[in-house]
Amino acid sequence: MSTAIEPQARSDHKQMVVKLVVIVAVMFGFGYAMVPMYRAICAALGINVLSLAEREVPGTASRAKPNTQVDLSRTITIEFDTNARGPWSFKPEIRSLEVHPGQLNTVIYEFRNDQPRAMSAQAIPSYAPKQSTAHFNKLECFCFNEYTLQPGESKRWPVVFVIDPKLPRDVKTITLSYTFFEVGGKVPAAPAGQLGGRT
Repeated sequence: MSTAIEPQARSDHKQMVVKLVVIVAVMFGFGYAMVPMYRAICAALGINVLSLAEREVPGTASRAKPNTQVDLSRTITIEFDTNARGPWSFKPEIRSLEVHPGQLNTVIYEFRNDQPRAMSAQAIPSYAPKQSTAHFNKLECFCFNEYTLQPGESKRWPVVFVIDPKLPRDVKTITLSYTFFEVGGKVPAAPAGQLGGRT
């Protein structure tokens, strides 16, 4: 009796294995076909902005999309201030800039180590008025790192920033001030009654 059941069981097992292999193959094929199917459906319905942007005509220059987050109805004056204690010079290339909230801006700062030895230094930013701090977004800044400069070495560093359009409307001017200090001491004491040399 067991011998009659064995061939039937083997046949059932083979059929089950074949069905599972077919199911796996169909699932794999469906997964593989999902990307072109997705692109075709999105292109037909016009719902995938990225795919539409990828369909530029070859040989034509891509047009820069206007930044709709820039608030052209407002202008903020950004003033750039530097403070340094020690034998080095540190200043922005420009002292002020008119910007629109949401606009990407870049300002270059110049630094020179005027002493006959290497130094490690870092800049600390501060903002006025204080409520502007949360709305002054720096994307790139030399203040993120500590730097070592050789005797007489000069550097030019960018600050890339955006003023958040949520800045309160009564704020018309923001002062970005950097204090550049040497890391590890060796900075001479500030003269009495002076907080720092303004350059």
